[in-house]
Amino acid sequence: MSDAKAQLTELVRRAEAGDEIVLTRHGQPAVRLVPVRPASDGTARRKLLDAARIAGAAKATTGPDAAHSQDFLYGDDGLPA
Repeated sequence: MSDAKAQLTELVRRAEAGDEIVLTRHGQPAVRLVPVRPASDGTARRKLLDAARIAGAAKATTGPDAAHSQDFLYGDDGLPA
């Protein structure tokens, strides 16, 4: 920690650039310096959700009706074929 005090400006710069900075105390990891990500606004989140919904709807396919999905296993009399 004491070494980090003298180099704090450089360590913060490296963390902002994407380096993982872990500060130790007595040889044990104590803290990690990471850049703060700007909070996204509601409009950006809404656009992302809308795009995901549209992509999901485009991929969706209708399958067999659940009530009749196993009908092929049975004969016309309702007994196993």
